[in-house]
Amino acid sequence: MSDPLRAHLERLLNWEEAHVTFDKAVDGLPHHLRGSTPPGFEHSPWQLIEHMRIAQRDLLDFSTNADYVHDRTWPDDYWPGSPQPPDEAAWDESIALFRLDRQALQALVSKPAFDPFAAVPTGQPHQTGLRSILVVADHNAYHLGQLVAVRKALGAWH
Repeated sequence: MSDPLRAHLERLLNWEEAHVTFDKAVDGLPHHLRGSTPPGFEHSPWQLIEHMRIAQRDLLDFSTNADYVHDRTWPDDYWPGSPQPPDEAAWDESIALFRLDRQALQALVSKPAFDPFAAVPTGQPHQTGLRSILVVADHNAYHLGQLVAVRKALGAWH
């Protein structure tokens, strides 16, 4: 990629230079701890992962869908209700969908037609593609840090 900004944004969505990657943060967490909330923490690993997936998906949709309608209510529609994943399939699906949407965002920024400084289709003038990518990266980094802290408190960090 010849455009340094695009290359940096694509890498920013999955880099390991400033913090742990999503893949490392979710790797090897025992099934019996996925819905556990340790003392002093507000969310379980499941809630953090599912919240990241939901928020990232919403920002991807907001950034690319000309028919996007913001119909979610904060915070209820952005967090799973239960600290426990419904089942192992839900856990695996959430992780897989998070990865797919992250790849879609990386593909978006690498497209020559993507103007990072243009407003997203249904956004305000200050709501640009660049803003969306930076919000996703910042939001994910914040919650990845929480996930690592929760895993450490549960004695499940490698």
